[in-house]
Amino acid sequence: MTPSRWIPLFGWLHGYRRDALASDLLAALIVTLMLVPQALAYALLAGLPPEVGLYASMLPLVLYALFGTSATLAVGPVAVASLMTASALSGIAAPGSAEYVGAALVLAALSGLVLVGMGLLRLGFLANFLSHPVISGFVTASGILIAASQLRHVLGVEASGHNLVEMGAALIVGIKETNAITLAIGLGVWAYLLICRRHLKSGLVRLGVSATAAELLAKAAPVSAVIVTTLLAWGLGLGERGVALVGEVPSGLPTLALPSLQPELWSTLLPAAVLISLVGFVESVSVAQTLAAKRRQRIDPNRELIALGLANLGAGTSGGSPVSGGFSRSVVNFEAGAATPLAGAFTAVGIAVATLTLTTPLSFLPKATLAATIIVAVGTLIDLPAIKRTWDYSRADGAAMLATLVLTLVHGVESGILVGVGLSLGLHLYRTSRPHSAVVGRVPGSEHFRNVQRHAVETDERLAILRVDESLYFANARYLEDTVMELAARQPGLAHIVLACQAVNVIDASALESLEAINARLKDADVALHLAEVKGPVMDRLEHTVFCRALTGRVFLSTFDAWRALHEQATAETSQAACGGAGLHDAASPRPSDPGLGPIMENAPVDGRFHAHRGDSP
Repeated sequence: MTPSRWIPLFGWLHGYRRDALASDLLAALIVTLMLVPQALAYALLAGLPPEVGLYASMLPLVLYALFGTSATLAVGPVAVASLMTASALSGIAAPGSAEYVGAALVLAALSGLVLVGMGLLRLGFLANFLSHPVISGFVTASGILIAASQLRHVLGVEASGHNLVEMGAALIVGIKETNAITLAIGLGVWAYLLICRRHLKSGLVRLGVSATAAELLAKAAPVSAVIVTTLLAWGLGLGERGVALVGEVPSGLPTLALPSLQPELWSTLLPAAVLISLVGFVESVSVAQTLAAKRRQRIDPNRELIALGLANLGAGTSGGSPVSGGFSRSVVNFEAGAATPLAGAFTAVGIAVATLTLTTPLSFLPKATLAATIIVAVGTLIDLPAIKRTWDYSRADGAAMLATLVLTLVHGVESGILVGVGLSLGLHLYRTSRPHSAVVGRVPGSEHFRNVQRHAVETDERLAILRVDESLYFANARYLEDTVMELAARQPGLAHIVLACQAVNVIDASALESLEAINARLKDADVALHLAEVKGPVMDRLEHTVFCRALTGRVFLSTFDAWRALHEQATAETSQAACGGAGLHDAASPRPSDPGLGPIMENAPVDGRFHAHRGDSP
């Protein structure tokens, strides 16, 4: 087994050339400039000391570079994970305290263990239980909560809360204490960043700057805001005039140590760690897959789980908070030309240098600057028009999205995401418990079959073909039974029912029992039950069951084979009945000796009696 099987970076380094090194170094420089203010801002958002954000941007990046499968995913602190961290730790200790920081390390380590465990068990598919409408509603609500939580820093007042209602009430009470200088800095930085985001790129392009360079300069606008406001705060002594500053940032690299091993703390934080892991994984994989597709590369979701898990374990043992892949940083990394995951490792080196050399000037950075940076950054997360788009397409998905959004805003992030997951699973069970099915008929002159309610097709009053458009399992087994028996009751002259199973991928034990009951009840009504187009893996399991031996009809290779054989048989039976019943063949007569295999019928003209239907629905 090659080393790259376990450490994908070895595969990236095969044939690594000087031009790739230059691209990785340039991308690392640009992302470092972007990540320093973001790391400080997201630590502030999580209620942690600023250095924790820097520590979370070192060892985790190196570990992801070693084990990640994406060339351009930029791992580090992100807005949603920081908000979820603050929510999870709010009842543990006071924000910023040593106990609070210790709990953040445990949360990061727990998230890492959850992700690594999911990766080893190849459980990446579990992220599919978070439907896109639910994730969209949660992310939009998180963006609103994040922006609301930063208003206190823009105003320079004391106000906190776990949800939008509490935050709003606290801001109303504290607004009379607004610091005018802080407000001017916050609004100024906010306006500057918005202008840069919307107009800087186009303006630079008009001046002759390449589109790529203009895009990168626009993305780096927060760096210039940090530099200017830091210089102003230092030169004008704004800290003495009531402007809240970042304050002392310890210089030096983080020390490696195990987080607290108190079982009670770990059990308390485990649910939050699972949620942070799932949301972070979905966000990271979505970004990584999007960027990989642009270069015709691919990522391995299960190995991504392990890589993200190790990155979080690295954060938990090196003084950092939970991390995941960031959208904006990853896009900048991609556009800057990052060729391999080594760009992330070089970024970690850049953050380490900044931690060693820039901590003194960073202590003069106004918190209002970081708050404005966060508010502008999370603006891209908020997508309220998506509610209407989703509602117009699917009322159920729209309701799930709206419920997730409202509950996240009113009750907090854990309640919102848990209810969202519950709604996703509930909607899935509801939809699949009432599977779409249709009585189909033959398109004249062809081997195709379509819904009798939608197309002009041939049917036979003694033969009904029911197409089942869903796998059969415990939630819909009884519904299928009711549907088949209703069909039999609706057509008194029915002699044969065929279940067309081309969409059936699974038949579980509950569904098998329902099929046995359907077969028995139809036999009592002198109606034969047949199957058509049963998939190989499903047939492999059915062949050795009591149901297959007791089946009153046959298993046909195709729906057309079933139509041809049973339509001719029904026509012959009708003709014999008209002649006095001589030689009448019982509809439920024994099948060929092999119950598991249906005959492949010879081509024969279909010249029996049929009815042509044209449905009313579009």
